[in-house]
Amino acid sequence: MGISIGMVGLGSFGTAFADMFMSHPMVDRIALCDREPDRMAPYLHKESWRAKLKPTDLYPSLDEILRTDLDALVIITQPWLHAEQCMKALEAGKHVYSAVPIVSLPDGQEILDWCDRLVETCRRTGLHYMLGETTYYRPTAQFCRRMAAQGAFGDFVYAEGEYFHDVDCPGCNLREVQRSRTSSTSGKEWLEEEKRYERRGVEGGPMHYPTHSTSGPVSVMRAHAVKVTCYGYRNRNGDGYFGNGQISNETALFEMSNGAAVRICEFRECAGELGMDGETFRIMGTRATFRENQWICNHRDTPPADMSKFERVTLTDEEMFEPLPPEVAAAFKDALGIQGEGDFIPSGHGGSHPYLVHEFVDAVAHDRHPTTNIWEAARYMVMGVMAHQSALKDGERLDVPDWGDAP
Repeated sequence: MGISIGMVGLGSFGTAFADMFMSHPMVDRIALCDREPDRMAPYLHKESWRAKLKPTDLYPSLDEILRTDLDALVIITQPWLHAEQCMKALEAGKHVYSAVPIVSLPDGQEILDWCDRLVETCRRTGLHYMLGETTYYRPTAQFCRRMAAQGAFGDFVYAEGEYFHDVDCPGCNLREVQRSRTSSTSGKEWLEEEKRYERRGVEGGPMHYPTHSTSGPVSVMRAHAVKVTCYGYRNRNGDGYFGNGQISNETALFEMSNGAAVRICEFRECAGELGMDGETFRIMGTRATFRENQWICNHRDTPPADMSKFERVTLTDEEMFEPLPPEVAAAFKDALGIQGEGDFIPSGHGGSHPYLVHEFVDAVAHDRHPTTNIWEAARYMVMGVMAHQSALKDGERLDVPDWGDAP
């Protein structure tokens, strides 16, 4: 017997996941929830949805879908709503998938409080929380975790992660994203709520959305941050997007629990990117290093290295991806309308979307912690929170709290 899932939020990002959650072989029933009813109606008329979506399973509010007997909710709403809505879902007895980040708020202490409450609630209820962090399932991250599990990196020495996303990026203009988010009903409510932070003089920054850059190094090294120092660059041209000279770029250096150092950049005011990608990570060990799809290994078991074994390999995404279960890949391919006889090619944020869907469904169906559970997700998030606090204190070295591993 399969599970039942409710999709909460059917904006542009939610619709990118809806067909895959519906079509997963372990999902028997799907429900929809959105404050804008016209976003839900089209799914009733899709032939592929009729077996799993009933007309009575459309809900105009979170409170109404919380009163159902659904097993789990997938929450892909506005980022400032994530934590509160996930908490309500857990308290209503439902497993929960959250779009990234855990929550996006100007006040870092509030973010830490939400992390603490979500950890405590998952521990108390035994229910599962999963953060839909796309970097975790990019092919580079999948490959590096496999190599780390084999001990191929040796001792970890250094890593760096970055998210270079200029406010005027042609592919995803942040001004347009902001206009879109604040034009909705919940967006207009947020504009009023935002004034409360402004009156308090609270200043947020790009490190309050750090998970695309922190999750790669943390998940591969299986280590957490213990100390941080961070420096910020303040906008100098009066750009209203950044308020009154607020921090637009932040660079942090972390001491990790395994003794390695990690550099993280979160930039929103930059011309392009360094390297080959704006959202990536690199990891260096005593035996091997990974960068930009290259695996470089000296195979040094005992010094000195035998240089005849030195290896430098450039890998394709297909070589780095792990295979999805055949029945899952086939269902996704059919649901997404992909034609042809070839294999299913993962897509969405570097191919991560199908893996995120499968991981959550499988974790709920088998009652196990998902990979990016709340303990793991909090480690990604708290790095950015404490980095921003350090930047506001001119780079003061600060402790980074940790909630431990999933029980």
